[in-house]
Amino acid sequence: MRYENLGRSGLKVSALALGSWLTYGSRVDDSGTRACVEAAIAGGVTLLDTADVYAYGQAERALGRILEGFQRHRQVIASKCYFPMSDHPNDRGLSRKHVVESLHGTLRRLKTDYLDLYQCHRWDDETPLQELVYTMGILIRQGKILYWGVSCWSAEQIAEACRLADAMQVPRPISNQPPYNIFERSIEAEVIPACNAEGLGQIVFSPLAQGLLTGKYSQDNTPSGSRATHQKAGLWLRPWLRPEVLAAVDRLQPLAADLGVTLAQLALAWCLHKPGITSVIFGASTPAQVEDNLRAVDLKLTDAEIDAIESAVAGIQLNPEG
Repeated sequence: MRYENLGRSGLKVSALALGSWLTYGSRVDDSGTRACVEAAIAGGVTLLDTADVYAYGQAERALGRILEGFQRHRQVIASKCYFPMSDHPNDRGLSRKHVVESLHGTLRRLKTDYLDLYQCHRWDDETPLQELVYTMGILIRQGKILYWGVSCWSAEQIAEACRLADAMQVPRPISNQPPYNIFERSIEAEVIPACNAEGLGQIVFSPLAQGLLTGKYSQDNTPSGSRATHQKAGLWLRPWLRPEVLAAVDRLQPLAADLGVTLAQLALAWCLHKPGITSVIFGASTPAQVEDNLRAVDLKLTDAEIDAIESAVAGIQLNPEG
């Protein structure tokens, strides 16, 4: 495993991170979650990512039950808040009330006294940015969070948060968590340059495009029982299963085969190769999937191999939301 500083902070995170969206606390039971977490930690993963809204708290609860058996200081635990957790008008967004109350709920569910990284799951038009930045400063001073970050914010929003943090003498955010994969590259033009300038690292999610880049889907095959056939879990994947996208996936398959790796490993290695990417979050429902994904760290792509990947997917862009 490789470890890098997250943004301009002193916090080191593993190049690959284990995520819990659409898996733990919902589709994967406690024994399966434990097996995946144990395999990830054994493979050198230190960054474990979750959110309050994942299975409405059940993902955090599942991780909390399992992480009790591990040394807390060796893990970098990240969670998020923003999305509604109930119908109550204050149980959503990034107001001081919701952020503080959401954090307390997250800490209870994860059975920990603090979070290493607390992330704003989206931008909130209804809360003054000054209120949010000041709140993060309070939580850091209280020791309830060590660092804070954002997810899916624009370049302008990130720059403004950093400007306010400096003016208010509050620690800046150190990370942004956007979707990023061979097909979805919207952060390259503005967000990555802005984050590089402001000192934020990228912790990217959906590197396998919701399973599209695992190799199980092709122009001729959508397996029964796969994520694409699941009513909720396949919600973000099904719109991508278009002929031109599947044709590009079919073109990527021989590139992976020539390197002696799986398509998933190729897709993860591509993300790790790109400038500005600090850590790549993957999901897994079995320890075998965890171990397979971790092998991507050892795959070093040449410029020629990157060019071949770019040629295979030229002209195709996806815009997921998660």
